[in-house]
Amino acid sequence: MSKLIINSFEDFQQYIGKELGVSDYHQVSQKQINLFADATLDHQWIHTDPEKAKAEGAFGCTIAHGYLTLSLVPYLWNQIVQVNNLKMMVNYGIENLRFANPVKVNDEIRMVATLANISDLRGTIKTEMKVKLEIKGERKPALSAHLIFLYHFE
Repeated sequence: MSKLIINSFEDFQQYIGKELGVSDYHQVSQKQINLFADATLDHQWIHTDPEKAKAEGAFGCTIAHGYLTLSLVPYLWNQIVQVNNLKMMVNYGIENLRFANPVKVNDEIRMVATLANISDLRGTIKTEMKVKLEIKGERKPALSAHLIFLYHFE
């Protein structure tokens, strides 16, 4: 899928209430889960011990950390939208974040993004993106949230 190109506030405005796009699927491997565990010092066995997770876990295998799933948002977002003419973009916040379904090892996830709202705060553009990370083959998404970005156009 090709990226949506945004060059200005006016470009963004035309997408209020509309889907901006869908990323490619990304497979979450045990290696990625282990690297995240190392980076965050969160080595809970449900993430890092495949044998124990298979024998004793509720999911029959290891699962990705919820925050690993969330941390993939910038990678997936960059597949959907390219915003040009920027001085800077800032992640301002997350509202209504829900981890609705665990991401099991080797699951494939993708992001669906919709522009929920946009406002011009004296030259700083505040956008609210409604996103969900879908798991291939699952009805419930891995997560849903409203992401708030601030864009400073040139």
